Amino acid sequence: MLLAAGLGTRLRPFTDNHPKALAMVNGKSLLQHNIEYLNNNGITDIIVNVHHFPNQIIAALAGNNNFGNHITISDESGEVLETGGGLVKAAWFFDDGNPFVLMNVDVLTDLDIRSMIKSHIRSGALATLAVSTRITSRYFLFDENNMLCGWRNIKTGEEKNSRYSTHNFAKAFSGIQVISPEIFSLITFSGKFSIVDVYLELSKSKSIMAYDHTGSKFIDVGKPESIAEAEKMFR
Repeated sequence: MLLAAGLGTRLRPFTDNHPKALAMVNGKSLLQHNIEYLNNNGITDIIVNVHHFPNQIIAALAGNNNFGNHITISDESGEVLETGGGLVKAAWFFDDGNPFVLMNVDVLTDLDIRSMIKSHIRSGALATLAVSTRITSRYFLFDENNMLCGWRNIKTGEEKNSRYSTHNFAKAFSGIQVISPEIFSLITFSGKFSIVDVYLELSKSKSIMAYDHTGSKFIDVGKPESIAEAEKMFR
């Protein structure tokens, strides 16, 4: 699933008239980049949630024959449901019992998704979160066994702890995760909510694991100035 429903306020003025998914990097939209990225990793059955200028995304997919993939739209045009609510709305799509990838549309990376999926299956985790060592304002906290145990905002000083750990290791979340469909029966939130809150709640009793891809190419294309940086990184 590609999360493409957000307002993309950090990408203004572009997102005053367009969805962030259609921001261009080296002649291709973020949407196209990530569909091709998933395709190259063997993932061709994709659902995309839409809210902000949804018809532009639908038209871009239709005009390019879905970039050769099977694409389904999850329509949130009435109300944007955030990352957790958007996933729950699309739960019906993940009905084959297999783990699936959930990914923000506004990140670019060369992370080896196949390897991440294998790690997820091997660990038996409920969810595996792609993380790396980099500077950001918010971090997930993991224990010495790479299990999620908290969250920290270094700008506000806010910290949430979900399980006891003698040592916490702060890692930046990359907006990419592999999830087992069992999660849908465990989510107690409803309506509009963040997947981060789901992970923090479930990590009290379930294994939410880190997959550290430090060293991979990665950029959050969330601001206008990051477009130029992304174009250099992903020529």
